[in-house]
Amino acid sequence: MMRKGSGVTIARIKTEEAVEQVPEALRAINSVLLVDDSRAQLTLLSAMMRRWGYSYKTAASGAEALEICREERIDLVISDWMMPEMDGLAFCKAFRALPSEHYGYFILVTSKNEKQDIATGLDVGADEFLTKPVNPDELRARINAAERILVMQRRLNAQMAQLRKLYEKLDQDLIEARKLQQSLVRERHVRQGPVALSFLLEPSGHVGGDLVGWFNAGSGRIGFFSLDVSGHGVPSALLTTRLAGMLTTDNPDHNIALMRDDAGQTCPRPPEKAAALLNEAMLDSMETDLYFTIALGHFEPATGQVTMVQAGHPNPAVQRADGQVEFIGEGGLPIGLIPGASYTSFSLTLAPGDRLFVFSDGITEATATSGELFGEDGLSQHLTQQAATSGEAYFDTLLQELERFCDGDDFGDDVSAVLLEVRAEASGKGSKSG
Repeated sequence: MMRKGSGVTIARIKTEEAVEQVPEALRAINSVLLVDDSRAQLTLLSAMMRRWGYSYKTAASGAEALEICREERIDLVISDWMMPEMDGLAFCKAFRALPSEHYGYFILVTSKNEKQDIATGLDVGADEFLTKPVNPDELRARINAAERILVMQRRLNAQMAQLRKLYEKLDQDLIEARKLQQSLVRERHVRQGPVALSFLLEPSGHVGGDLVGWFNAGSGRIGFFSLDVSGHGVPSALLTTRLAGMLTTDNPDHNIALMRDDAGQTCPRPPEKAAALLNEAMLDSMETDLYFTIALGHFEPATGQVTMVQAGHPNPAVQRADGQVEFIGEGGLPIGLIPGASYTSFSLTLAPGDRLFVFSDGITEATATSGELFGEDGLSQHLTQQAATSGEAYFDTLLQELERFCDGDDFGDDVSAVLLEVRAEASGKGSKSG
């Protein structure tokens, strides 16, 4: 049933196949705008719309039609090409420029049939053409085609809206996951007598595969590690969480890097043996194709001795009190690749004023837009320039330098580091007792 008033049909009925087959929520053509400066042509088109059950409005010029489109959503426009003031081409171009989340189908009615004219119409945004005089069967076929196209577009929009909601939920979950991962680094700056430990953890995304940390290794010794799980994102982050439970506790019964001596006291497990146990655990009890690199060691403040293992991790940097920088280590095999892999520890001595910088490859492999890597040379130069800058303040300058080097782009990988500094005196601003 239809109600009429002021030339506008305000009801919508299902009569044609294309309409009947479309679910109510996804009907595409619910409003039609007829535009023509010929009253006779508008009368003819209006009669067709009423017969087919479409709600429609009319306009006698492009300017009048544009005002209607600014006020309400129009699904289908059937417009004459040749009109005074604003012709069909200009109207179509302005129609396409209107801000809208919904696509309106535009049929241009013309007596022109030259290929160049059709190309011009397509360029400004027309979807379809009809030649005068308008044949009802041909117009109905064009509308059916428009209905099919718009239905697909509406369905796609609905699916995209669902995806946006899912992405928003996932984004919120990842924000919370980032907070939890950051909390794995329980302290960012630790003081133990003359020793200061600082930690940097900056995932390239919400979450990452890098992790740094420390633990009490008994008798005043300090254990530390820097690890980098292969890949990025959630799988890598989940593995770092599991590894954190195996390395961050001070309980020798739960920390794979600790053991008890003959007297039952906590002491560090030889780092090369700890690496072998991690490799065995990865291959035997963790069902994953991921692997990781790690630099794991402990420091004895009484002697200044560092004992550590390097399993595929970048060579740590040692900066002496005079500012000189050297890179130590020989690489080693990553953890979780080869069954029965063996590892070798090495030692060095830190004197007052020296510092040890253990880091992930996200720093040295940071890439400039030219393709140049920051590399060990860039890191060495930065350490030299910032020799007087310590702790978290040093990390701030390093991140700024990496951002400058990468021209403001993302570094491309997670960035993490441990900075172990031996000071001549136990006091220092911004320090925190461990």
